[in-house]
Formats: sequence, C-alpha cells, structure tokens
Amino acid sequence: MARTRAARSVHGRWSSRESFILAAAGFTISLNNIWQFPYHVVQYGGGAFITVYVIFMFLLGLPLFTAQLMLGRLGGLSPVNSMRKLIRSTRQPRAWLFLGVLIVAAGLLILSWYSVIAGWLLAYVVRSAVGLLKNLSAEAATSDFSAFVSNPERQLFWHSLFMVMTMTVVVGGVRQGLEAVSKVVVPALLVLLAVLAAYAVFNGDIVHWIEFFVTPDFLKLSGRGVLTALGDAFFSLGLGAGAMVMYGAYLPRDISIVRSATLVVVIDIVAEVAASLAMLPVLYAAGATPTQGPALVFRALPVSYDVLPVGSLMNTVFLVFLVLVAWMSSIALAEPAVAWLVESRGITRLRAAIISGIGSWFLGIITILSLSQWKFSFKFLGLTESFGLFDVLQILTSSFIMPMIGLLSAIFAGWVLSTTMSRDVLAVRSSCTYDAWLWLTRLAIPAWLLILAFNMRVFL
Repeated sequence: MARTRAARSVHGRWSSRESFILAAAGFTISLNNIWQFPYHVVQYGGGAFITVYVIFMFLLGLPLFTAQLMLGRLGGLSPVNSMRKLIRSTRQPRAWLFLGVLIVAAGLLILSWYSVIAGWLLAYVVRSAVGLLKNLSAEAATSDFSAFVSNPERQLFWHSLFMVMTMTVVVGGVRQGLEAVSKVVVPALLVLLAVLAAYAVFNGDIVHWIEFFVTPDFLKLSGRGVLTALGDAFFSLGLGAGAMVMYGAYLPRDISIVRSATLVVVIDIVAEVAASLAMLPVLYAAGATPTQGPALVFRALPVSYDVLPVGSLMNTVFLVFLVLVAWMSSIALAEPAVAWLVESRGITRLRAAIISGIGSWFLGIITILSLSQWKFSFKFLGLTESFGLFDVLQILTSSFIMPMIGLLSAIFAGWVLSTTMSRDVLAVRSSCTYDAWLWLTRLAIPAWLLILAFNMRVFL
C-alpha cells in the first residue's frame, strides 16, 4: 500500500471531473475519427450507418470504456503495475500481467507511426500558411504529397519535432502536463471545429451533405456496413490502446466512472458528426469525391478549399485542428510507458519521457524509411500492402494487439473481478444498470471483439 501511495504522489491525480473529461475526450477524438468516419457514413447509407454506429457506441463501446477506467482506478498505477496489484488481490495467475505489458507496448508502437503522420500535418500547416498549397490541381496535390512522403529527411525533422512536443507535456505529470495542456488545447480544438463547421455551412454544399449524410438509406448499409460500424465503435474510443486504464488510475474516488465515461462518448460522437459537417460540404462544393485517410487531408481538401472564399486560411485552420487532435492522442499513448518507468525503475519523469520518446522515435524512423528506401509489398488477408514495415506495424497493432487488449480487459473486468469489487468501484445505484454492464462486458463485448478479429479484412 505504501508503494501505491508513493506512485500516486509521483504521478498525481486529476483535479476535477472536468479535467478528466477534457483529457479523455482529447484522446478519443483521434485522426481516424476525423478522416474515416465521414467517409463510412456516406458509403454505408448516411443516417442508417449513424444509427447503427451510435447503438454500438453505447451498447458495446461505453461498457468497455467503463471497464478499462475501472481497472485503472482499482490498480491506481501504470497498466503493468495495476495488473500486478490486481493479480495479487484476486489471486490470479501472473499471466494476466501480459495485459498491462500489451497496453504499454501498444502505446509506444502506435505512437511511433502516429507521430510520423502528425509530422506530416505540422509540415502542411506551414506549407498552407505560406501559400504553397494554393492553385494546385488534384494531380499536382497528389504529386506534391507523394514527393513529400518520399523525402526521409523532411519527415524526420517533423517527426522529431512532434515527438518533442508530446514528451514535453508528459514530463509535467498529470497536473502540470496532461491536465494543464488538456484544459487549453481541447477547448481550442472544439472551437476550431465549430468555426470550420460554420464555414462549411455558409460556403459549402450543405444541401448535398444533408442528402448524403443525414438521410438514412438502409439499403446501402449492408452487412459490411454493420461490420464497419462495429469496428469504428471500437477504434473510435481508442479501446484497443488501453489508455483509459492509465487515465482511470488518476481518477479520484469521488468522480463517477459511468457518468464521466458516458459524457466522453457523447462528446466523441458529436465531434465526429461536426467533423463531417466541416469537411463534406467543402468537398461537395468543389465537386470532389469524398475519400478517407491521408488522401482526404493532404490531397482532396487543399484543392477543395482553394475554390472557396478565404479557402487557404480555412485549410490552414483545419490542419491546425488536426495537429491538436493528434497531439492530445499522442500524449495519452505515451503516458503508460512513462508512468511504468517512473514506478518500476525509480527514475524521474524527465528521464522516463526521454527513454520512451527515443524508443518510439526510432521506431518512427522505420515508418519513414518504409515509405521510400525500405518500401516493399506483401499480401495480408488477400490484400496487397505496399509500405513494408510501416504496414507490418499497423497490422500488428490494429489487427492483433488492440483487439487482444480489448478482449482481455473485458474478460478480466467481467469474469475475474468479483461482482462485489466491480459494483463498489462503479457505484451504480441501479441493479439493472449494473447487471446490464456486467453481462455486456462478460458476453457481448468478447463476442464483438471476436467478430472484429475474424473480419479484420474489412478494416484494413
């Protein structure tokens, strides 16, 4: 117990419910939410897809999000040491420590390539601000982006800069780092999102957006659309990264896990819809076809903004918004490894952040080189992947580690912990609500994750 108190005094705790919600929302509003969800909605029936997606978010995503926060609060330490503590208290095999190790490893692995992509965004903020993205055709924008990602030296600079930005925050701990930045950055990115959405309403093709995005078309939903909604609900909340186990460790006992988690889920959904409103009318007004991923941000949107009033400025604002989104997610990904090093090695947060940052930074170099000199192709689940080790890292994290973290979290929270322990931590007054959470966690969520695992080709 003395060790637990000491670790908590080193890391600190969230000062308020609002601070936690801002930090958690900053993590869940990720790049994948912004540049994949709108495309999926258009592709799979508009309002029909949204309806199914929202159901999955609350029926499956929210219970698992809650379970991970609960594990963190019970452990009160980094994921590895939280699991060690829970193993002792529940008298379970030490093999369960693997869950904590996976969460720490996932954070560093995802951060390695996430930082590279965030570096692209930083570079494009500058390029947009100085006018280098003006008057580009679709072909020129594509060629320009291809030339950029084929240049390792440029990418290395921006990747390094973003990693330093991330670790500088983590060094400050909970109060002076994560919380202080979240209180400023998350409201700022929400304001920017509102400005972008308002601009799109007045300058974009809002009628087309309503027609394709809001109007439900269940004929277009299809079984593949349902599977995509399942995957979006899982990856949208970052449940496979397990960062909420870490954030839950900093959650004071007087803050309701269930209410806080529910609010974070609502914010995440609203942000996704607002992001679609900010992007799709702009694309429609320019006659562009909605797409997803880097092609949307680095190719389609710069060209589309260029034909609208003050489009260059708004494209820069949009890129700044994405940088802030990536920054908040990266901070949460880095925290578990830093916290574990501080607890287990007795070193300062500065040294722990340097060690973690350098490790993830080196892995990022693999991603950079995989886009140029180290590029090679291979097949996975019948699909051809063209970026060598970069694709290997993404497949390793998205197809194996992340679903495994979600599955093990659900099994441990639902089956290993006693109902007395989980009921006490969740502090749910309604027996029906608790029973619903328990059996969704025990049965529905494992089934959900197994479905995702066996249909992973849909999400690649």
